Amino acid sequence: MFARFTATMLALMIAVSAASAGPEQYRLDVARSKVQFRIDTEGTGQSGVMPVRAATMLIDLDNMSASQVDVTLDAAGAHMSAFLLTQAMKGPDILDTARFPDIHFRSTRIKGDLSTARISGNLTIRDVTRPVTLKAGLYRQRGTPANSDDSLTVLLTGTISRAAFGAGGFSGVVGDRIELRIIARIEK
Repeated sequence: MFARFTATMLALMIAVSAASAGPEQYRLDVARSKVQFRIDTEGTGQSGVMPVRAATMLIDLDNMSASQVDVTLDAAGAHMSAFLLTQAMKGPDILDTARFPDIHFRSTRIKGDLSTARISGNLTIRDVTRPVTLKAGLYRQRGTPANSDDSLTVLLTGTISRAAFGAGGFSGVVGDRIELRIIARIEK
């Protein structure tokens, strides 16, 4: 009887400690994730994509403020819909990927709940770091069980000023605002 009681209490303690374990490590599924951006060139919207070089994500689904995100993008691997736009973007007047091949984001604060979070952090482009805030939503991936949090999709959106990071070249042709839409597929 005592052995059964002890086993039951041990099982309950493990369940409670697992439920309140805090942030859990997730890995990014690079092949199924997209970092998309959109700019305005002389009144016409142009879009592009940028690969992720590395990502560290600690996510606490019960307490989003305890979560942390650290992402490095491969600016040198970015491309746009037209070859000339890609070359101009990577050139010394905008991203200068020969000298600054990466873009880095590290979260400093996450507020809100799973579907309406706001992620604030420091974004570094061209060795210039500025605070930014992105809207975020965390969703269960299609086809996963209703109680599973093993496979999630994170949608991040926001707008940044390229001039604020010293990437303001061709300002007479290219608008200052960069619209971001990031779809990150993550798994435990």
